[in-house]
Amino acid sequence: MLKRIAVLRALTVVATLSLSVLITLPGTAAARGFSFVRDTEIENTIRVYTAPIFKIAGLRSSDVRILLVNDPSLNAFVTGGQNIFINTGLLIRASGANQVIGVLAHEIGHITGGHLARIQDNLRNVTAQTIMTFVLGGIAAVAAGEAGAAQAVIAGGAQIQRASLLSYTRSMEQSADQAAATFMDAAGVSSEGLLDFLHVLSEQEAKIVDSQDPYVRSHPMTTDRIKFLQNHIIKSPHTKSQTPQNLRIMHGRMHGKLKGFINPPARTLNEFAPDDPTIGAKYARAVAFKRLHRIDEALAIMDALTLASPEDPFFHELTGDILQDAGRIRASITPYRKAVRILPWAALIRTNLAQSLLELNEPKADDEALTHLANAIRYEPKDARAWRLLSTAYARQGDQGNVMLALAEEAMLRGRKPEAGSRAKRALELLPYGSSAWFRAQDIRNAAQNDAKNKSP
Repeated sequence: MLKRIAVLRALTVVATLSLSVLITLPGTAAARGFSFVRDTEIENTIRVYTAPIFKIAGLRSSDVRILLVNDPSLNAFVTGGQNIFINTGLLIRASGANQVIGVLAHEIGHITGGHLARIQDNLRNVTAQTIMTFVLGGIAAVAAGEAGAAQAVIAGGAQIQRASLLSYTRSMEQSADQAAATFMDAAGVSSEGLLDFLHVLSEQEAKIVDSQDPYVRSHPMTTDRIKFLQNHIIKSPHTKSQTPQNLRIMHGRMHGKLKGFINPPARTLNEFAPDDPTIGAKYARAVAFKRLHRIDEALAIMDALTLASPEDPFFHELTGDILQDAGRIRASITPYRKAVRILPWAALIRTNLAQSLLELNEPKADDEALTHLANAIRYEPKDARAWRLLSTAYARQGDQGNVMLALAEEAMLRGRKPEAGSRAKRALELLPYGSSAWFRAQDIRNAAQNDAKNKSP
């Protein structure tokens, strides 16, 4: 979908589309449509938004994980100092890139201010396990696609909410606002987006607690916060700075894609007119047609976009997704290959390409799939689906040692540690002694054994 600023795979929701890492949860969470979403274009759009802020704040962008939560409520939060969770509801409701940048600059202000550590220190004796379950379990669930693990995460999340573990004091909020304003000034970004967002929160705060968005409950509002931003904007030399055109385009594309995948298709087709020339609108309609299985209409939109911008990897990617989901496996390979040629680091696109290649069940295609999966895992080593596909590719080559290792990796990511240990033990028997794969199998076996010892009474 966009150009260099995004990668991953066309976003999808729950089991309806074969996205790479999407989790739907059983029970109450499923009823709410709670899921994690992976989408290269959107994640990298957010990375483009935050790159200058991270740099100014002294943080390495590559160390921070961005996780998209498929939830309509207004929320974003940081955990563990390295993980930013953003609800799709916040991204959809943001009127422009600057609002999202302002929110994320504020969250980065919490990181640099050490606020998370202070909150967790205060409650360590009561809730340390809950925090670790939520932070580490959430990341593992996203990476592995494990519904059971994700269910535990949501339960932990509810407990955290009740204990206000992710709630900040008013002084912390003001401190994060000040840090955000400083970061945005240094980056040449207007703070008006953050002020606009505070006005939204102010309206939300007046609602009864049950109907408030989570962001309001965890980030207490005060009139002083709004006054501070208003005064800062008066003095800031960047108040009238315009959002760069490329960010406006990226925001529109993200908006259209999210609405296309999340909202009911009929509503999407109603909202975005056929003659709307924006890429976001075309995205939304193509995805809606895809979900309605009106494949030729979806492809017609993507063909026109690709004709106009043949080097846009995300147009090729979405075309591949449409074809793959429609069962046109052989046809999906060419657009996926084009996307990978343009974005060789796009792990999830490589994984989708490998899936199509493996479905052909042809020796040359199997060899190509193995190459793509090896590269995908180099960039995304915690993608359980990629490890599962890699085990299939190795099996077709008769390489049972690496089959067992790939299955051990997958089991470990999905939290099935006894199975991971068993697979790793078998891999050790089959792999060349002292090879890098052998040492990795040994690490997995030892980790599984240590976990079993820690759990024993």
